Amino acid sequence: MPRLAANLSMMFNEVDFMDRFSAAAEARFKGVEYLFPYDYDKDDLKSALEKNGLVQVLHNLPAGDWDAGERGIACHPDRVDEFQEGVGRAIEYATALGCGQVNCLAGVVPSDVPGATLRETFVSNLAFAAGELERAGVALLIEAINTRDIPGFFLQNTSQALGIIEDVGSRNLKLQYDIYHMQIMEGDLTPTIEANLPMIRHMQFADNPGRNEPGTGEINYPFLFEAIDKMGYEGWIGCEYKPRTTTAEGLQWAAPHLR
Repeated sequence: MPRLAANLSMMFNEVDFMDRFSAAAEARFKGVEYLFPYDYDKDDLKSALEKNGLVQVLHNLPAGDWDAGERGIACHPDRVDEFQEGVGRAIEYATALGCGQVNCLAGVVPSDVPGATLRETFVSNLAFAAGELERAGVALLIEAINTRDIPGFFLQNTSQALGIIEDVGSRNLKLQYDIYHMQIMEGDLTPTIEANLPMIRHMQFADNPGRNEPGTGEINYPFLFEAIDKMGYEGWIGCEYKPRTTTAEGLQWAAPHLR
């Protein structure tokens, strides 16, 4: 049975962010993830986790100006210093929150930069981050994202991500496999997960189309969750979906998994 983590950036949006921890606990989640912790005091976040008996499962490295549409800076050759500063900030938060892994968003491809330069920059930044995070006891993940939701995103599919990981050559760099994004970009979900399970440290999901909860789209989640269990996956699976109505009303699918 998968260990489900509530994604507080997308779930329980009917309440203020700091109240979403208690809402997740009341819904019987044991872990939480969200995009970024950096707008909040570390002690306040830690207190919310401890008060509600929750594990901080994942957050992202700083990813540029999110409100302005940036979705990561790791492939941008003119932002290396900013990226490295962000690694230090992520370590501070992950350490304070007991978060054992952080995700690196590659970013949207900047104009007029050759593909080889983008890849070289991304690999170099990941090598730096993987080393710094390993010394802090935190794993580094990368995630492929569909180019329908984020046009021009640099990291687009599983094979590309695995090639990047091989080039970096760090034991501390693993794959975050997002079922929703990869259904759009490549399909063949179960065989792909099974073939690459040793490299997958974290998963996320939503149904497609719509990015809503399981049972609202085309993905057979009962089959997929059972298959993932049989594979022996031991990591968390983040519920990174937009509730069709409210989070509570859309949680019927999760009843067998939240006990």
